[in-house]
Amino acid sequence: ILHLTDAAVEKIQTMAKKEDKVGSYLRIGVVTGGCAGLSYDMRFQKQPYDNDIIIDQGNLKILVNPESVPFLKGIEIHYIDTLKESGFQYKNPNATNSCGCGTSFS
Repeated sequence: ILHLTDAAVEKIQTMAKKEDKVGSYLRIGVVTGGCAGLSYDMRFQKQPYDNDIIIDQGNLKILVNPESVPFLKGIEIHYIDTLKESGFQYKNPNATNSCGCGTSFS
């Protein structure tokens, strides 16, 4: 369904340690909002819901709800940290339009 680059996985693991969330799942989904209509949502969660799809990527367990799958299928999530910018970047083959910030799409 989706792929996180090594840099993204490393950043998420660092964040989990910092936020005392080691052992939690990472929920990745799509929510209504943002300047282009839909936004990506990533957060830590202790347990999956009954209908969640669980993806294992290395030491990371990712949760995706079935409603988000059509919007996330084939997405690659990367993390960059440069002098100009830092944050997660989303390469989504399903997005037909995106805003300048890169976290909102349609």
